[in-house]
Amino acid sequence: MAAMASGASQSAVPLASTAARDARIATHSHIKGLGLDEHGVAIELARGFVGQKSAREACGLVLDLIRQRKFAGRALLLAGGPGTGKTALALGMAHELGHKVPFCPMVGSEVYSTEVKKTEVLMENFRRAIGLRVRETKEVYEGELTELTPTEAENPLSGYGKTIVHVVIALKTVKGTKQLRLDPSIYESILKERVSVGDVIYIEANTGAVKRVGRSDAYATEFDLEADEYVPLPKGDVQKRKEVVQDVTLHDLDMANAKPQGGQDIMSVVGQLVKGRRTEITDKLRAEINKVVDKYIQQGIAELVPGVLFIDEVHMLDIECFTYLNRALESTISPHVILATNRGQSTVRGTEFDGAGVTAPHGIPLDLLDRCMIVRTLPYSQDEIQGVIRIRTGIEGIVVADDALTKLTELGARTSLRFALQILAPASVLASVLGRSEITVQDVEQANSLFLDARESARNLQSGMLGSAPSGSDGTLMDVA
Repeated sequence: MAAMASGASQSAVPLASTAARDARIATHSHIKGLGLDEHGVAIELARGFVGQKSAREACGLVLDLIRQRKFAGRALLLAGGPGTGKTALALGMAHELGHKVPFCPMVGSEVYSTEVKKTEVLMENFRRAIGLRVRETKEVYEGELTELTPTEAENPLSGYGKTIVHVVIALKTVKGTKQLRLDPSIYESILKERVSVGDVIYIEANTGAVKRVGRSDAYATEFDLEADEYVPLPKGDVQKRKEVVQDVTLHDLDMANAKPQGGQDIMSVVGQLVKGRRTEITDKLRAEINKVVDKYIQQGIAELVPGVLFIDEVHMLDIECFTYLNRALESTISPHVILATNRGQSTVRGTEFDGAGVTAPHGIPLDLLDRCMIVRTLPYSQDEIQGVIRIRTGIEGIVVADDALTKLTELGARTSLRFALQILAPASVLASVLGRSEITVQDVEQANSLFLDARESARNLQSGMLGSAPSGSDGTLMDVA
């Protein structure tokens, strides 16, 4: 019987293909936005969301405030039970803002480290969530590479081997061709970019950076199977002034200037101001970077793009972190902060000096809670649970019979939505072992008998501790079956 099952499972497992690999399916892969219409009203089933209409509409209103730059100095708090969609709401807001707006997720427990201070971790994530769109006009050489000739000479340090003294390249545009004699360091950049004759490239005159744009469309019919991206021949002269738009975060600027390497672009401007070998990001360095950023914003070279910092399980922060959050929210350069918690009345961490600590709603001090706009997420109804399960079966590519879907819905209503979704994959494996292409009620019941949900496990543990099951001398449970 075991051999038969093994054979069936081997035949059911698809072979891996090198041409196309399945993407990993995450917990919130189905979330594509908030699912609101043009009037900001939540649609019952849209963009991967089911239910939670009031919370989605509130988050949509906050999005409008963020777009209008009217949400500074405040925070959004998503409060609700486990599995009610708090993280999904935050990810939906990130999708609505677009990939150009920085979105930095973190968990409250990330701040506890033996290497970095708690406030340093918070400030680092704050800076990750603040973007800077820099528009620079650079002098570049752009065209199709028609010649690449490195010139070698004897190595003066040894009698063996040769070294490249310069490289001669020719760039072609619609208007003409220009030959350039370049430094050997640029030849190394050309090799790193895997540039060959026939590629369209551009070279920055002040930094020597080489960028491969694509293959010239003159070679478009060279092969039957085309793997390259073909681009047209550039117009104008080979040497031209080009506006380059670069999206960076303040944390990128911090890291680039903590160990200055020199150069002419904005990433190393502060390196010219702050001399010395700095190996860590200090408040003084950040203040210098803020001054330079402010100067570039006033000159119209750069534009500040406040992003979103999402702190999940915010009740895990302690009183020092909450105090720091108060100060960070009042800063002139601060991102939009979204907090999430599933706690009710809870003790604020770090206040347990004499017995019981300070008890506050959601484990957040009242002065910080007063700055928050609070949105409540409600438990899902049975129809909404069924809608979520339908979406997840489509995302995971699982076929479920109607009666099995009803069984999973009842299971989710009795236990939790998360447990019903977790049962999907084991039930699919059990169905494939028996040669079925869809999950039946028997597969759901068998998977449910193999795994315990959280409430049942807690009940078994409680009954075992009360004496219905033997336990060890140290109080560990020996048998909960």
